Amino acid sequence: MSLDERKLKILQAIITDYIATAEPVGSRTIAKKYDLGISSATIRNEMSDLEEMGFIIQPHASSGRIPSDLGYRLYVDRILKQQRFGEDDKKIVNSMINRNVNQIQYLMDETARLISKMTNYTTIFSEPVVKNTRLNKIRLMSLNDNDLMIIVAAEGNIIRNRIVNVNYMPDEDRLYEISGVITGILHGQIIESIGQEIVERLYSELNGYSEVVSVLIDTLDEIIKSSGIGKLHFSGTNNMLAFPEFSDIEKAKSLFKTLEKTDSLSNLLSDSKGGDLQIYIGNETGIEEMKDCSIVTTTYEFGDNITGTIGILGPTRMDYSQVVSVLNSMVENIEDVLNNLDDKKKDDS
Repeated sequence: MSLDERKLKILQAIITDYIATAEPVGSRTIAKKYDLGISSATIRNEMSDLEEMGFIIQPHASSGRIPSDLGYRLYVDRILKQQRFGEDDKKIVNSMINRNVNQIQYLMDETARLISKMTNYTTIFSEPVVKNTRLNKIRLMSLNDNDLMIIVAAEGNIIRNRIVNVNYMPDEDRLYEISGVITGILHGQIIESIGQEIVERLYSELNGYSEVVSVLIDTLDEIIKSSGIGKLHFSGTNNMLAFPEFSDIEKAKSLFKTLEKTDSLSNLLSDSKGGDLQIYIGNETGIEEMKDCSIVTTTYEFGDNITGTIGILGPTRMDYSQVVSVLNSMVENIEDVLNNLDDKKKDDS
């Protein structure tokens, strides 16, 4: 049985209507709302064929049809047309770009918030992954008698914070001096290339503060080991509650618990390579609790050393056209902002 142009148009109509209404779609609805130039009876026959081929399903005996995962896959692969990025959306993005953004983490927080606002879905993004990047500055700050915050600043406006426990806390003046010594030794060093000679120099010049040096080395090692995909952050998680697919409270709880356990999502997002857009529909996610969800992901890049991943999570009936448009446009603007930050930094140096 062939999938001709007429069947594709009917499938598109079913998906378009179901995305908008969350209600099964019947042949009469398609005949009235979509100018296909064919009768309701012909549409019913074509829908029967589409169901037999696995592209649509009938959830109840007396209801219309809804798309299957296979139907959505055909739609995004062969039918989907990217929406134009609206003027109002451009204004929102420009307002973010024109702010005094000087850290990638802040930029990503703002980007995720805006994506969630524009799409009404949930945004997932990873902290930027830094490889072969040179250190700029180390700052040590006392939070209390035992908790020390280590702030690591690297090129590309990458900031990493870690809180560690120490038995002895130097006073603030001494921590400031220690920070200066550490920065003097590590400035310009590639974090992955810090060898034994530099470690021994740190211990030697900070004699009497070996515990501080030890937790610093452990912190740098932790940053290196976390360079597969950065820690995941979410924005607009509660947006999922607005969709009838998750009106069942137990189903919603199960989804939220899954989002809290980020290992599976990290593996999924790590498959996004080289800026190519990836769309995972329903069971394609490989996560049982997300079988009624789709995730659209892509990566952003800054130079050769910094990459990150952004994803949009919604029900399988998400507006794929809008999501693809927003995600592509936001990544393009993120990369522009990052390059502007780098150019500004070079001009100031």
